[in-house]
Amino acid sequence: MIRQFPLVLLSALLTTPALAEDFNVFAAASLADALGEAAEVYEGATGDHATLVFAGSSALARQIQAGAPADLFISANQSWMDALEGDSLIVADSRLDLLGNALVLIGHGEAAVMPDPAALPGALGEGRLAMALIEAVPAGIYGKTAFESLGLWSAVEGQVAQADNVRAALALVATGEAPFGVVYATDAAADTGVSVVYTFPEGSHPPITYPAAVTSEASQPEAAGAFLDWLQSDEARAIFTRHGFTQPGE
Repeated sequence: MIRQFPLVLLSALLTTPALAEDFNVFAAASLADALGEAAEVYEGATGDHATLVFAGSSALARQIQAGAPADLFISANQSWMDALEGDSLIVADSRLDLLGNALVLIGHGEAAVMPDPAALPGALGEGRLAMALIEAVPAGIYGKTAFESLGLWSAVEGQVAQADNVRAALALVATGEAPFGVVYATDAAADTGVSVVYTFPEGSHPPITYPAAVTSEASQPEAAGAFLDWLQSDEARAIFTRHGFTQPGE
């Protein structure tokens, strides 16, 4: 049987736009500023709303393993994405490397540049070195590896103040609770309370990449996938570049 609609109702049906989608993005804390801006631009263009959850990649991955409702996951290293893929918790075909970054040593306020990182132990004095969790959070793992590569880990490890994520480590230095810390270059650029005193050589740690993937338990996989596609667009890349991120391999 063919249903007939009144002309006014039929016109409304034909002109009503598609309903906006809400979806959840779990993302590394270092992405907070750039991804927040990108999500606002995307919502303005599409109406789709991304609820952004920021924390250390390790904490987010464990939440997903425990059944948290993430539609899209963006990690700050490959290991935690590998863990979720091993548990069949991401759509493997959707996985891609989205962004790159650099690792820096920061000081409180307008700290002097440190051409030789071997000067750090002396500069620390009785102070603390702020780092994200060195065995779990990517920024902390990269930092420990870099210090080991430079032969300095044994000289600083006793003064490391570990924070839950890289933004928490940044805050310790910005507020002066720790004179120095290890964060990403993009974190340092986001806070006027710190300055970069040394940039770790690329060869001192694995390449810093941000893999992203739609989760296999996503309630809004199409919306999450569309957002991930847009994050690779020129418009989105311009936002990330302005915040200091690089493209993988650059």
